[in-house]
Amino acid sequence: MASFGNVFLIGPAGAGKTTVGRLVADALGLEFLDTDIEIESRSGVDIAWIFDLEGENGFRDREVRLIQELTERTGIVMATGGGAILREENRKRLVSRGTVVYLETPLERQIQRVSKDKNRPLLKGNDAEKRKILEAMHKQRSPLYQEIADLTLPADGSSARNLAAEIASRLSGRSEEG
Repeated sequence: MASFGNVFLIGPAGAGKTTVGRLVADALGLEFLDTDIEIESRSGVDIAWIFDLEGENGFRDREVRLIQELTERTGIVMATGGGAILREENRKRLVSRGTVVYLETPLERQIQRVSKDKNRPLLKGNDAEKRKILEAMHKQRSPLYQEIADLTLPADGSSARNLAAEIASRLSGRSEEG
């Protein structure tokens, strides 16, 4: 196994974690997992429904259990939900069980990418309300992403393929160093 171990992609909604993660997994010959997709698959309902029924805490509890389980695997690239880093136990597991890659996304870019998305339960309301919510999330979460990242790359307009190739190249370089 390469010295970088598992690869965990973190960053805000709209950073491209799922798209980039699939490409990184292909490039490195690893299995790809997405925590949000796994939660929906296992529960049989979408995340918005879980938020409506159980609230954010119920969803985050599911997320903690899933991250605990998935990070015990080896040979994976995993895209996390944007808020996964809010729970300390998730941050500790990610840091201790693989290489954490932060897809840093400028707030304006994030707003462009997610403002029209109806499947994001924390982003309800008109455009001004969504902007305010995204600004608050950015302020709260950015320091947490930075705190645990082994590698930070800008997800600011470069193609997903180029970003994935850069991640794979950097991780392969780390593997050769180790």
